[in-house]
Amino acid sequence: MAHESVKISVEIFGEKHVVRGDGTASYILGLAHDVDNKMRLIAQRLPRLSAHQVAILTALNLADELAKLKEEQETLMQLLGEKTE
Repeated sequence: MAHESVKISVEIFGEKHVVRGDGTASYILGLAHDVDNKMRLIAQRLPRLSAHQVAILTALNLADELAKLKEEQETLMQLLGEKTE
């Protein structure tokens, strides 16, 4: 089921941003909340970093999570493929 594009104002790491995307407003708010939480965690652990550095580390952490999930998915797909053959 495709969602229409929505435009919503979110706050991430103390800054307001207008985000347009596919999905529901609550979905986009949830994503923004997750990014904000990750940035705040990093800033708490490394308080001397600038907001820019926190954003870069957050992006790298999220990219790492995504890469690991893709690898896990690939492994599972291979296992399923072997079982169905």
